[in-house]
Amino acid sequence: MSRRAKVYLIAIVVAAAGVAWSLTRLLSPEPSSAPASTPTAALPVGTAHITATLYYASSDGRALVPVRRDVPAATSVVDQGRQILAVQLQDAPQPYVQVVPKGTKLRAFYVTERGDAFVDLSGDVVSAHPGGSLTELLTVYAIVNTVTSNLPAVQRVQLLVEGKEVDTIAGHVDVRRPLERDTTLVRDGRGGDTGPPPPKTQDSKLKK
Repeated sequence: MSRRAKVYLIAIVVAAAGVAWSLTRLLSPEPSSAPASTPTAALPVGTAHITATLYYASSDGRALVPVRRDVPAATSVVDQGRQILAVQLQDAPQPYVQVVPKGTKLRAFYVTERGDAFVDLSGDVVSAHPGGSLTELLTVYAIVNTVTSNLPAVQRVQLLVEGKEVDTIAGHVDVRRPLERDTTLVRDGRGGDTGPPPPKTQDSKLKK
């Protein structure tokens, strides 16, 4: 092939490449100027949710803090209570502290016609509890306040362990009877984790 023929061939190839590039630009859609949206965590398809108030310890471990969390909706008081407690027993969101011992499971939940709820927990709530009167108060009332705050039909809550009544969870707080909601240990989460120590009126709840 002569030198001139080679030059013509190269020119034809370059021209064809230019035409192909131009067609690609014309046929391709213009990129959007808006940034791509970042999808949020999808809720399970077909599952309705409610927003419940759950209770955890403040980061300094001296008070309870109400925290709003999504909970699967249920059609009855008992089923809704089970769903709420299932979320309550999960890890606490940061910066709060879970006061129910890790590994504690809900064995049963039921409500009487008098408005007393019974929360039956696995033995881990006793065997894995770190002890201390304040920590025990936080454990007990995290559960009592959570149930009574979200279920209007429930006025009082009694804790059971492995299906049986117990005197205490860790030796200090009397749980032999149903307990009413108590907010004297509750600190408003919007105010941060600084504040006075829990009031001494809690002494009346300690087992004598």
